[in-house]
Amino acid sequence: MARPLGDALAVSYPAGWYDDPQDQTQQRYWDGDAWTDDRRPRQGPPPYQGQFGQPAGQQQFGQPMQHGQVYGGAQTAPAQYGQQQQGQPHYGQSQGGQPQYGQSQGGQQQYGQQYAGQHPYPQQQYGQGYGYPGQKVHTTPDGQQLSGWWRRVFARIIDSIIVGIIGLPLTGYFYYQYVLVIWQYLEDTMDAAAAGTPTTTTALPPEAYKWMVPAVLIGMVVSFVYEYLFLTKKGATPGKMALGIAVRLRDVPGLPPGQAVAKRYGFEIALGVLGAIPLIGTLFGFLALINYLWPLWDDKKQALHDKIAGTNVVRT
Repeated sequence: MARPLGDALAVSYPAGWYDDPQDQTQQRYWDGDAWTDDRRPRQGPPPYQGQFGQPAGQQQFGQPMQHGQVYGGAQTAPAQYGQQQQGQPHYGQSQGGQPQYGQSQGGQQQYGQQYAGQHPYPQQQYGQGYGYPGQKVHTTPDGQQLSGWWRRVFARIIDSIIVGIIGLPLTGYFYYQYVLVIWQYLEDTMDAAAAGTPTTTTALPPEAYKWMVPAVLIGMVVSFVYEYLFLTKKGATPGKMALGIAVRLRDVPGLPPGQAVAKRYGFEIALGVLGAIPLIGTLFGFLALINYLWPLWDDKKQALHDKIAGTNVVRT
């Protein structure tokens, strides 16, 4: 049975106790969707000691096992030939209606299957992680699961729509004037082409910047206030809440401090402003794209703005 992976949307695992990915001596409770903070000492089959089938601490390596001895466990006293103690499975033989090795009867569990009152011991092939074979679950140092990249993308789309609606009363007039300027520019360009004197420049008319720049700056201020208030008060914006993710310091759980939030989103705004400057704008536009793609290959699942602020986006 594979270990659960909280971010694997296509796979659903039942709630229960599984090996803690952060501490192999403990088990951690999986609620069916994500790890909880409930832990307990690891429970499962005893580690291999000694010869095949011998109980730990009772038989030296290389000595033969007594006939009737319990496979993988200890008896209170050696069984006589052909006999079996009450309630214990008999290795390789059945007598008097008792189950053979590998069978179960009267509520007794097979060897290698679950013990009474416990979940099955998760089996895992060598080199596999928790979830899909060969895949690793990334967590913060204290064990909280990190968000996948697609959850962050969809949360950003939702937040962009909300911010646009909130800021529209402040930016609507500027965008309206900007559209009028662009429309007139296109009409003049097509008229010139029809008259046989096509324009050779692709630059926007200077008047367009007069309306575009204020609209963009106002939108950035609205977006910054939106991010700052929600992250410092709730730990997540509405878009992140809808996708079940939140922002926190990588090394400290809880709400992120204002300074970290300001660094985090201030870096994104700076890239946006620099990307609008002629000549160097292409370089910073490419850097902004790299910033959003960085969690895809980063072992800590941090974007560049997360690294500057020391934050992580986690599953809630």
